Amino acid sequence: MPNSSSISEFLLLALADTRQLQLLHFWLLLGIYLAALLGNGLISTAVACDHRLHTPMYFFLLNLALLDLGCISTTLPKAMANALWHTRAISYAGCATQFFFFLFLFGAEYSILTIMSYDRYVAICKPLHYRTLLGSRACATMAAAAWGTGLLYSLLHTASTFSQAVCRGKVVNQFFCEIPHILKLSCSESGSLRETGFIVLSVLAIYGCFAFILFSYVQIFRAVLRMPSEQGRHKAFSTCLPHLAVVSLFVSTDFLAYLKPHSLVSPSLDLVVSFLYSVVTPTLNPLIYSMRNQELKDAVRKIMSWTHFSSNKLLICLYK
Repeated sequence: MPNSSSISEFLLLALADTRQLQLLHFWLLLGIYLAALLGNGLISTAVACDHRLHTPMYFFLLNLALLDLGCISTTLPKAMANALWHTRAISYAGCATQFFFFLFLFGAEYSILTIMSYDRYVAICKPLHYRTLLGSRACATMAAAAWGTGLLYSLLHTASTFSQAVCRGKVVNQFFCEIPHILKLSCSESGSLRETGFIVLSVLAIYGCFAFILFSYVQIFRAVLRMPSEQGRHKAFSTCLPHLAVVSLFVSTDFLAYLKPHSLVSPSLDLVVSFLYSVVTPTLNPLIYSMRNQELKDAVRKIMSWTHFSSNKLLICLYK
């Protein structure tokens, strides 16, 4: 790339100034990371192992959990390593790689969330056509399209951003390599305009998907409120509300990150918002989805009890 010879590394934002606070941040981030790995790992294992969860809704939830695992693993380990080793450096190639994978997983996740709203719409508004419209082949095709969309989205942004020369320093005022902060270092006006154009198109696509999600939920709520059975309404809401909560959290934090008014721009707010959508959201998603879902809770308990039984059996064998 043109600027690979002029700059070899970037300096990420230091989360703390003193060594004690850096170590405290390391342990806090490690706790959050382990919680995200545990929550998303349990959901992935439960869906994969429990045949009762081999349905389109849980298939897409499995994809979401895998994307959340990837998303938080792209940003947090480097931030933890920097806090632990008292450094801010990330190589040029490392920054480009982090940038690429984060956007790839981010784009795929939003596509999966859009598909999940379609799944709920068909399940509640067109139940007789559910198996026809969401058969195994259709689900696999939609999931592949979601991952492919994320890949294309990431390739365009990464190629556009890292083909520009960097001449405004190497300090990235964020704890990971994020689009707006990388663009601030570019000295190419035409390149920045091109990347800004990509961002505008991306935002339009995101809000197009959000409009589709809103339309789906208007139809869903109309259908649910017409249900004669209170138990049926409760079951419908228990599968829809977690998804709606996750979408709302995802879109609102993205809006604050990329489309907030200039009057709200500040380094501390940028850090908080980026932390919310890149770290907090993937960590909370498993909790939100399992809170009102009894089937998922039972499957997770089954996995945990089996793990506990296996570990006890192993200990008994070792002590014999």
